[in-house]
Amino acid sequence: MDAAHLVLTDTDLSDCLFSGAFHLDQLRLEGRTTLAPTPTGWHRKGIAPVRWTRRRTLAEEHHWRAQAAGQPSAPTGTPPEPRRWRTGPHHLDPARTPDPDDVAALYRQLRKAFEDGKNEPGAADFYYGECEMRRHDRTGTPKTERGLLWAYWLLSGYGLRASRALGWLAAFMLATIVLLMAFGLPASSPKQEATGTVPAGGGTVTFVIDKQDPKNPTRDRFTGKRFDKALSVTLNSVVFRSSGQDLTTTGTYIEMTSRILEPALLALAVLAVRGRIKR
Repeated sequence: MDAAHLVLTDTDLSDCLFSGAFHLDQLRLEGRTTLAPTPTGWHRKGIAPVRWTRRRTLAEEHHWRAQAAGQPSAPTGTPPEPRRWRTGPHHLDPARTPDPDDVAALYRQLRKAFEDGKNEPGAADFYYGECEMRRHDRTGTPKTERGLLWAYWLLSGYGLRASRALGWLAAFMLATIVLLMAFGLPASSPKQEATGTVPAGGGTVTFVIDKQDPKNPTRDRFTGKRFDKALSVTLNSVVFRSSGQDLTTTGTYIEMTSRILEPALLALAVLAVRGRIKR
């Protein structure tokens, strides 16, 4: 069907199939639009427990994930289980089930429809779904791009999960503090030394002022005083400032790394909050 200029109001689209429709970017969804949510609760993926991010999804994504996970077909007439992906009408036929490349295109068109309607928070779930499908697409998405999408998803949920970015920021800050206390802060502030030569017949004395190289302590690395210094360096790194603290060579590289990673994570968290509240 041609969905150009079609307006749907207060519609339940949990089981609606959009594949095969044209001009989905011109579709308007008004009122309370219901879409299928992701499965609830904790699940096991291998030996690791996983929990699906709560968001609105298309039926096509449910069908592909159920098929990829090897779920059995749901009995006819039974309501969908909230803890599982919904199986499609062609569950046992991969050729007739849309793959991630097809589902990503659907998400992209519907996201544009929400954005054209000035509904940025509503478009966020469709952007998340589009990135998810591209991350899992092994045919149409290059390997390098999929690697970047994996990193983007892991660090901030595609710039839409502020809690994930803030969690990584806290973890990096804690790691920076520990590394600075262990290897980055010198045992004491390096002192300046002045050396010079007095001419035998008198005259001008020239002094050369040098500074000792910072040295790691041999003991008492984890003390309250060193924690305060490490915390100061770390907090300054978050806002991309130099603390001016004397550091060892290792500490200098630790600070440089933190001044790159931590402001980036803070920016991702701010971006995620903005994406959720922008109207």
